Amino acid sequence: MKRVLSAVFLVAAVAVLAQIPRLASSTEAQPGPLSRKAAAERASALAAVGRKIFFDPALSGSGKLSCSSCHDPAFAYGPPNALSVQMGGANLLRPGLRAVSSLRYLQAVPHFTEHYFDSGESASESVDGGPTGGLTWDGRVDRIREQARIPLLSDFESANESPAAVVAAARRSPYGPELLKLSGSAGTAPVFDTILESLEAWQQDYRQFYPYSSKYDAWLAGKTSLSEAEKRGLQLFTDPRKGDCARCHVATRDGNGSPPQFTDYAMVALGVPRNREIHANKDPHWFDLGLCGPIRTDFRGRDEYCGRFRTPSLRNVATRQVFFHNGVVHSLKDAVEFYAQRDTNPEKWYPRDATGKVMKFDDLPTQYQRNVETGSPFGRSPGATPALSEEEVADIVTFLGTLTDGFIR
Repeated sequence: MKRVLSAVFLVAAVAVLAQIPRLASSTEAQPGPLSRKAAAERASALAAVGRKIFFDPALSGSGKLSCSSCHDPAFAYGPPNALSVQMGGANLLRPGLRAVSSLRYLQAVPHFTEHYFDSGESASESVDGGPTGGLTWDGRVDRIREQARIPLLSDFESANESPAAVVAAARRSPYGPELLKLSGSAGTAPVFDTILESLEAWQQDYRQFYPYSSKYDAWLAGKTSLSEAEKRGLQLFTDPRKGDCARCHVATRDGNGSPPQFTDYAMVALGVPRNREIHANKDPHWFDLGLCGPIRTDFRGRDEYCGRFRTPSLRNVATRQVFFHNGVVHSLKDAVEFYAQRDTNPEKWYPRDATGKVMKFDDLPTQYQRNVETGSPFGRSPGATPALSEEEVADIVTFLGTLTDGFIR
């Protein structure tokens, strides 16, 4: 659905962006655009500093939490454990609100739009796909540097009191002189902006963040073959009568030949069960409604968007130990089964009230439950045969294992 920028284009894009003078925080005259060589050198220097920042726990209120603590390279830059939400804060005792996402393949995520049109061969074939894109679960930021700001200042993540606190810690670090040189100023605002710019530059290293090195990529390139179970899983994954997973997790190359991203980036309400392990959910009146709040604020009051979260990429999904926006599911098998059995066997996924009634969609207030997705494999009646058998679920899980980067034939 979306086009992937090639590594060559991204390198060029970094250079082009580096040529644009940074916004001033003072009235000082700004330098002109950099030469192509100077821009490339600056991009490289930014990435080098960004890597150091990414692994530095000193840039947190506790002095113990780095970006890599929650985005571990050994787990495709996702969480390294089975916690539904990660712990942070000044004493590492504050739980988060949502499951941590992988930082891989963010380079292809489109900017958020309320109305996404995936045009066909003619304008008459364009269809409004609704809210789409953005880097977070609720799509509220579009650039990596904007996303990097969130955990640095969140009271349940890095828990820095202010940008000034981040800058002070960075100045004390071994890379402090490099950072100040790149900033061109010792002021808090330009140095903090350069920290965010550096993290963005580091995450544009395709070898780390979008290598396209899975077995599935090798298979698409004709360099390996899939096992019989993997073939069956792929067939079930794409079959509209079975898993129909590819309806949202696109598995085919784009029109320009780019590798599939295994997401269409759309905002969808799945109606996953309430995760009572999340501390905020101890308040029965608190709900994470995704696109319509409470974290994102610009769509508050838009009831039709409540409960929607961005469809994540399934690349490297087999490296994860928690699934869905609230981390309520802890195995890939269970995540696949949820799609097949949510409506046919709701008693398996949702609790019962005092009368014994199944509290389906218990993490959404009643007035928003009409937003929940009912397309295949959902939509079957309670007690009906699920779209996928136990053996077919196993085959899909096997296929999803082919999406893990680092395949060596």
